[in-house]
Amino acid sequence: MILKDCIKVLDAQVAVSVPDLEMDIQVACGADLMSDVMAFACTSNEMLLTGLVNPQAIRTAEMMDVKVVVFVRGKQPGEAVLDLARQKSICVLTTPLPMFTACGLLYNHGVMGKGG
Repeated sequence: MILKDCIKVLDAQVAVSVPDLEMDIQVACGADLMSDVMAFACTSNEMLLTGLVNPQAIRTAEMMDVKVVVFVRGKQPGEAVLDLARQKSICVLTTPLPMFTACGLLYNHGVMGKGG
């Protein structure tokens, strides 16, 4: 699914944009524990959905080569989180949707999950 279509499906706001809103998002991971993200995130063009609104989410995304972080449940990242995302060229979205709903919508539009 193309990133700009993910934005529409999630009713998301773009907090940090990236030049390539046409990137193909193939896999999404929904987690609040960054250790779970590190255990299961291992594909390119991955999207992380989380309610953990702090720099650790961005640092974990960078480590795991996650291109897009979506903060769910209407959570708004602070400026420190947004600045770090800009430095690391990680797209940040916010959605009012709960994580379960957001993941389900993405899955229904062809974005797969990865887990074990």
